[in-house]
Amino acid sequence: MLDRQIIHALILDGRAPFSRIAAVVGVSEQTIARRYRRMRSGGWLRVVGLPDTQRLGQSDWTVRLQCVPDAAVSVAEALARRSDTSWVSLTSGGTEITCVVKPADRSSRHDLLLRQLPSSRRIVAISAQSVLHMFRGGASHWPGATQALTAEQAARLAAPAPEAGPAKELGPDDRVLLAELARDGRASYAELAHATHWHESTVRRRVEELRAAGVLYLDVDVDDSAFGIGAHANLYLSVAPSRLTAVGGALAEHPEVPFVAATTGRSNLMATVLCPDDHGVYRYLTERIAKLDGVNAVEVVLIIRSVKRAATMVPTASAVA
Repeated sequence: MLDRQIIHALILDGRAPFSRIAAVVGVSEQTIARRYRRMRSGGWLRVVGLPDTQRLGQSDWTVRLQCVPDAAVSVAEALARRSDTSWVSLTSGGTEITCVVKPADRSSRHDLLLRQLPSSRRIVAISAQSVLHMFRGGASHWPGATQALTAEQAARLAAPAPEAGPAKELGPDDRVLLAELARDGRASYAELAHATHWHESTVRRRVEELRAAGVLYLDVDVDDSAFGIGAHANLYLSVAPSRLTAVGGALAEHPEVPFVAATTGRSNLMATVLCPDDHGVYRYLTERIAKLDGVNAVEVVLIIRSVKRAATMVPTASAVA
């Protein structure tokens, strides 16, 4: 229970001091720090600082790659090592890869999608869809991991909501800062100052500015098996355009759904579903999706192995052991 409380607290504010978390949950600061370090060193938990691409006016892409036999693992691992990818997974018997591509600019997107991937002989088919609107995902975390604290505890730990209005643009020097926060969202201001060659007070002020503007958010990469999750699936739904907002909004309220977005392509809505087992996926389809008006077709793709989360390479079972 304490581990789940720590995870919930960090989702609310990824840079909350251990002393504040300890005061809220009623244990010592040393206990919180020890539990956090154990989860992080075991690959179960990591706080990462990420730019909100939607606030910055940038387009994310969901990509599906079909590989020749025996090539998918190496291709997925190579994609996972890139700084512009996230949620890299193996699906469909181990020959298909799905991932999200977050290009820093239009030229880098074109280079990856139009030149690098098509030129690989190990990739036989590519499908890429632009994310038009995100109903849940990014700064909006999976609700299944935010049930360990009481409402009063959560209110004491929640970070201030981002400011309304147009987002501030990133400067060239911000890229170094963001790269360090993607490595460790809880890096100290002294560590960030060393990496950026800024004064510590400058780093502190810039991090606070970017968070307040909603340009920077702190995500928590967590192993969802700690919450009883044993089955992961991507759903590709074809929805009547007049019902797209309603269906996307409904899925965003489901506790099984950490990500749902309207996309381009043959299907116009994509969702990720987390369930205890394959039977749970079946029940979700027949008890949840079946009741939604406007859903014309659903393709279900089970995820066999996650290679990368938002910014974290997922250790293999042997590495965790």
